[in-house]
Amino acid sequence: MTENEILKALSTVEEPDFKKDLVTLNMVKDITITDKKVSFTVVLTTPACPLKDIIKSRCEKAIHSMVDEAAEIHINWDSNTSSLRTDKKNLLKDVKNIVAVVSGKGGVGKSTVSANLALSLAAGGAKVGLMDADIYGPSVHIMFGIRGERPQMRDVNGKGMIVPIERYGIKVMSIGLLVDEKQAVVWRGPMVSSAIKQFVTDVDWGELDYLVIDMPPGTGDIHLTVVQTIPVTGAIVVTTPQLVALADAKKGITMFNQGGLKVPVIGIVENMSYFTPAELPENRYYIFGKEGGKNLAEEFDIPFLGEIPLVQSIREGGDIGIPAMIGDDEVSKKAFTAFSDLAVRAISMRNAQLPVTEVSEVLGV
Repeated sequence: MTENEILKALSTVEEPDFKKDLVTLNMVKDITITDKKVSFTVVLTTPACPLKDIIKSRCEKAIHSMVDEAAEIHINWDSNTSSLRTDKKNLLKDVKNIVAVVSGKGGVGKSTVSANLALSLAAGGAKVGLMDADIYGPSVHIMFGIRGERPQMRDVNGKGMIVPIERYGIKVMSIGLLVDEKQAVVWRGPMVSSAIKQFVTDVDWGELDYLVIDMPPGTGDIHLTVVQTIPVTGAIVVTTPQLVALADAKKGITMFNQGGLKVPVIGIVENMSYFTPAELPENRYYIFGKEGGKNLAEEFDIPFLGEIPLVQSIREGGDIGIPAMIGDDEVSKKAFTAFSDLAVRAISMRNAQLPVTEVSEVLGV
């Protein structure tokens, strides 16, 4: 076997999303051959790539059929998370992708989706941060069991920076860690915008593959502040199948389609899609309607990222500070993992096909 033969074989292996071969995409490196043993590294677009097994199988098949059917193949994995963020202010320069999780209305489980998306990405090997931007109704600190804790300060190049609290392998920051949760946050718009900007400029997020931002419900000041302060890679819209929730979800989608907002909607996820009782795991009861999120995605020609069931353990885990991805319920884990896999693919495709992410310049607001 020779290196050229291996490269020729791997040039027939297509990356499932980008529809080009691994060699053309420069995803193959460090080929070593010893007798019948060949090893090489495949560089994925993200550590959390859900297509790893498919790529592995295709590589092995290509080498066995085109080079040597007796070859012993060992594939190493590396990642180079794709990012097209540009920022003239040099904010969050070491964060490769910023994903805003939004909803048109409250009560659809946006924070639950944000928390478990972040955890699923981290479980796939990515470096992840979670910013709770819901100033008036923060909940991430409760879901991660860190209520009552206070972040520390660190000197970074002569500037005092807030150190996010690390829990379950991700970095977490919430206004709930800074204020007395017994007191309502009664702030006018400028104060809220200032707090959000501080979460960007005064928090030491470090190097991240993904920063997930749990946005407040609706369309308002905080959304505009975020997209005008930092270049957001894309938004994920959370809805339930219910008609009322879908009507508000449309507003969230159309907000990002307005002129001046340069944030693409990379997908829709439907929460509380159906109820499955623990004693009847094969049964599905569509309490709030059926396929509303899927139909909405088709209406706007946006990727549908999956359905999250209404499971008691998801609610219980959030209440006691152990999110579903950390708990023992396999139904919940499977649903969130499948959603996360599709989200990762949507982000990679967004970075491959759409223009460079920039800070939005919204005029007249």
